[in-house]
Formats: sequence, structure tokens, C-alpha cells
Amino acid sequence: MHTLPQTNPMDHAKETSMLNRRTALARSAQVALMLGGLGLLPRAALAAYPTAAFEAKTMAELMKALGAGTPAESKDVTVTAPDIAENGAVVPVGASTTLPGVKRLLLLVEKNPSVLSAIFDVNEFVEPSFTTRVKMGQSSNVLAVALMADGRVLYAQKEVKVTLGGCGG
Repeated sequence: MHTLPQTNPMDHAKETSMLNRRTALARSAQVALMLGGLGLLPRAALAAYPTAAFEAKTMAELMKALGAGTPAESKDVTVTAPDIAENGAVVPVGASTTLPGVKRLLLLVEKNPSVLSAIFDVNEFVEPSFTTRVKMGQSSNVLAVALMADGRVLYAQKEVKVTLGGCGG
């Protein structure tokens, strides 16, 4: 009598699973290569902006690093943030505007070691409204700044009181 070798059904499942993972990884790599070739993959944040922008200690230093003009307060720019942040390590903040012609929106925290917390590029296909979370070491003004295509720099600010610091304090 002739018998077939015994196979473990788990070995077959493991082999199939490995094959599916390999196929998925290979296809993911192909998609990434295609997107990269089309210029659709995100660039590193620091590569797109001068390092000095992220090292600026004041709004004036930041505007100089970005080659921007003097900021003017505007009701057309909105900053959203809580009045009181119980945990400075994760403070929800936002910047938005309804003005046409905005190139960039910035989020600044005046008393942080580096004033620039976030920078968002805007074009006609991107709604100029962003939210994120930032660290705040102490109570401070949070600013939303709109850099306009015509060279204007507009901002709004709001004071946020922090009860527990988020920058190591």
C-alpha cells in the first residue's frame, strides 16, 4: 500500500500568509515608486523650509527667516485653541482663513523655545483650515498667521492658560 506524506494544515496556512505578505509588500513598493516618480510623495518638512524658521525665538525672527513682511492683525484669520489647557503636552490648536490667495498658514506659540509649531502650504486645491496638537511649556499667546500671495502677513492670536506644562516642566 502506498501512502502520501502527511502535511500539516498549519504549514499550508503559514505559507499562504507569507505569500500574501510578500505580494502586498511588493505591490506597496511598486506604488511608492510610481508616486515618487510622479512627485506625489511628501517631502521632509525641514527640507522645504529654512532651518532658521524652526529655530526662530520670536515672530520677527521667523518672518525674517521666511522672507515675509511685517504681520498685521486681521479678523479674517482665525485661531482656535482652548482658554485653559490642563495638559500642556497636548494642546489642540487650529488656524484658518476664508481669504483667497493664502500661500501658507502657520501656528505659533509665543513663549515656546521655538515660536514656530506648524507650517502648512496652501494652494487652490487645499482648504486653508488646519488643526493639530502642540506642546506648550507655559501659558502663552497662540497665533495663527496667514502668508498671502500678495505679500501681506495677517494674524490672529489667543491666550491659552496652561495648568500643567508640556515641555519638560
